[in-house]
Amino acid sequence: MFTLYLQQAASNYGIALTQEQLEAFNRYYQLLVEWNEKMNLTAITEPQEVAVKHIIDSLSCYHADFFPPKARIVDVGTGAGFPGIPLKIYRPDLQLTLVDSLNKRLTFLQCVITELGLKDVTVVHARAEEGARKKELREKYDVALSRAVARLNVLSELCLPFVAVGGCFIALKGAQYEEEANEARQAISLLGGKLIKTQPVKLPGLDDKRAVLYIQKEKSTPGTYPRKPGTPEKKPL
Repeated sequence: MFTLYLQQAASNYGIALTQEQLEAFNRYYQLLVEWNEKMNLTAITEPQEVAVKHIIDSLSCYHADFFPPKARIVDVGTGAGFPGIPLKIYRPDLQLTLVDSLNKRLTFLQCVITELGLKDVTVVHARAEEGARKKELREKYDVALSRAVARLNVLSELCLPFVAVGGCFIALKGAQYEEEANEARQAISLLGGKLIKTQPVKLPGLDDKRAVLYIQKEKSTPGTYPRKPGTPEKKPL
């Protein structure tokens, strides 16, 4: 049933999925529901809702111009693996790093990676503020992604330090995206970025307002950012 819903939603959105991809997404869905009984991964578990609100929503940020072949991607605050894992299933050549502060979520993600036979996927247990200060992660990625609920001025401080100059920070945002983009303009500039594209998103069967924001990394992020854990939320730039 999930496969049918996903196939329909993908078709309505204009995304073509292979049989192999549909099977991988179906197994991902099964694991999500199974593990969700043991830990809080998502409030959305109905097959049709997961297909649209998790899978298609994750894929809505995909734009070939921003994802070069074998691009290095970091999903910051990945939670149950969105949007990173759907993008990896869709584009198997991507080299993916999943960052999350909760170890049990990473245990779930490791299970998904193993079950689906995903290659070139790394999980990192860290808060974004700590992860972005690790030498092996800082400014090493073509793309940083986040579907987290923090406002854009906070998210930019957590994500832009991971992005290499010339790369892109992609934020999947809800109804207040225009207000957030205006509010975050100064922070984005301070961190070395520039908002270059705002793509409104209309998910199949939903009337809510959302968009994907593409922020180009134009220059290196000053060494003072990100500030220590908790500070970006308490004192946004």
